[in-house]
Order: sequence, then C-alpha cells, then structure tokens
Amino acid sequence: QVQLVESGGGLVQSGGSLRLSCVASGLTLDTHAVSWFRQVPGKEREGISCVSILSENTFYADSVKGRFTISRDNAKNTVFLQMDNLKPEDSAVYYCAADWASRRRCTYVVVTTYGKRYEYDYWGQGTQVTVSS
Repeated sequence: QVQLVESGGGLVQSGGSLRLSCVASGLTLDTHAVSWFRQVPGKEREGISCVSILSENTFYADSVKGRFTISRDNAKNTVFLQMDNLKPEDSAVYYCAADWASRRRCTYVVVTTYGKRYEYDYWGQGTQVTVSS
C-alpha cells in the first residue's frame, strides 16, 4: 500500500520558517515527480511547487517564489519544502503529491488547460501550517 505522509507543519510567527517533509512508503519515490499544494477552507487547492525525479527541474508559484525551496533526498524517499519568511497568507493545509507522468519535468497544476482536474498518482493526508501575524 502506497502512502505519502507529510510532517513538519505547525504554528509559527510571521517571518519564521518551517520545513515540511513528505515521506513515501510502498513507493520508490525517485520514479515520481513530487509536488506541493496547499488549501484553505472554501478555496481551491493551490499548487505551489514541484521537483522532477532527479531534481533537474523545480518550479514555484509566484506566491512562494524566493521564499520556499523544494528539494528531495531519493535515498531517504523524501521530499522537503523549506518555507522561509512565512506570511499569514501562507496559512493552509499543505499536501504533497507524487506523479509518474510528469516525472521528468514535474507539474503542480490543479486544473489542466482542458479544464479537467489533473490526476496525480498519490496524495498525502496533509499537514497544517498556521502563520500568526
């Protein structure tokens, strides 16, 4: 059974940092691109970053560019999201997702250009991040 488990969330003050981890079991993560998403109640899930299988490609949404850094340790079957200079608007539940189809380039789209939800292979259960002002 494949599982992705996120950890590292919590409560932090504005300007602070957190490091999220996404650990895979039942899956060799180095065959999948991994993406991070976040969601607040009542809003659409937002894709924020992704990393390809060998880390040759990484992408960031404008909302986090320059503050968040994605990395992976394939030997540990883990992907990280280092979040610095956190802002209250970063408060959300953060999810990781693994995707084989986009393994070389990676993607963090929620809805494709054809208007359909992109089907990631595996999702984690999420970890809460709360940033106080």
